[in-house]
Amino acid sequence: MNINLNINFIDNINQITDLDWQQVNSSPCPFIQYSFFEALENSQSASAQQGWQAHHLIASLSKEETANEVTAIMPMYLKSHSWGEYVFDWDWAEAFKRNGIEYYPKLVATIPFTPVTSDKLLSTQVSLSELFKPLIEHCEQEDIHSWHLLYCHQIKTELPEDVYERNTVQFHWFNRDYQSFDHFLEGFTSRKRKNTRKERLSIIQQELTVRQLTRDEITEQDLKFFYLTYQITYLRRGHQPHLNYEFFSQLIFNNNQNKVDNILLIIASNSYEDVACSLFFYDDKQLYGRYWGCTEQYNNLHFELCYYQGIEFCIRNKLKQFNPGTQGEHKIQRGFEPVLTYSYHWVKHEPFRNAVKNFCQQEQQSMLAYQQQCQQLLPFKQ
Repeated sequence: MNINLNINFIDNINQITDLDWQQVNSSPCPFIQYSFFEALENSQSASAQQGWQAHHLIASLSKEETANEVTAIMPMYLKSHSWGEYVFDWDWAEAFKRNGIEYYPKLVATIPFTPVTSDKLLSTQVSLSELFKPLIEHCEQEDIHSWHLLYCHQIKTELPEDVYERNTVQFHWFNRDYQSFDHFLEGFTSRKRKNTRKERLSIIQQELTVRQLTRDEITEQDLKFFYLTYQITYLRRGHQPHLNYEFFSQLIFNNNQNKVDNILLIIASNSYEDVACSLFFYDDKQLYGRYWGCTEQYNNLHFELCYYQGIEFCIRNKLKQFNPGTQGEHKIQRGFEPVLTYSYHWVKHEPFRNAVKNFCQQEQQSMLAYQQQCQQLLPFKQ
């Protein structure tokens, strides 16, 4: 039987059906569902105007009796900048610029603004390594100067000579069959356990109340308050928000068949006035902390809404892992463990490849050492 893999690129999520997407996607991760990408693009949060031009890879399997059967999908974007990726290559872009070499556009396989490890290639028949050569050929034929595969699972097969692995460190919480939050704290040293309980008690002492809302319980008023705090968080750092209100509205109030159901909004109030909130997504194994914001500052409220409430949710719903987002060494003393993330990179410009390779190798050693150092700071009893 003759089998050929035909690879094409599309510039809009609506050029493929949600049925084709579902047939190749076996993961429950909420960020790689069709409706998540559909909301990103239809809301214009990820668009050419924002520097995120869709360039999704579609692999079709042609057999003698079956023509153009979609076999694999890899969501990808042509980027004119490096914002919203969280695997930082600004130094690479600056080095190219200093030498009069174009760095952009680049081709990035990622979930926009979402640094979460997940299947970036949706397929049961094609492996990531099988697509390296077609991706290189595509970039060489087009005006694309590099490709980047971000926050994917580790590739354990041998890499091509010019494809380089990078690591970063995130801090994740793991559920070791805890029956309650106190059961989790039993594994802490006495001092760390006392400190955590003191932080949680301060929420009550400040007369704050907390409520958890799942998707169907979230009202438009709740969402408007969340988006206000989301905007404030970015504006305090001197940036505009990546995502617009329409994106969140489509995710939460869209009633199509392929909707994202597993959304959790946690809101803190003082004297019946909402003052802070955090937004999470979850699947049958993991909780993902994504966004936080507040209109008033309270002691330890960030820790309560972004970490402790999430841990309680995981224990109650028997979720195995909690990814609260990138960075943040303050997570270590609260029981979040350092884990490595993986990304893979190829650059077209040959004279720069050795420099990129050396950078990646040195960075890997640094990240491994950093991970080990963080392990020593965990609050658990030896």
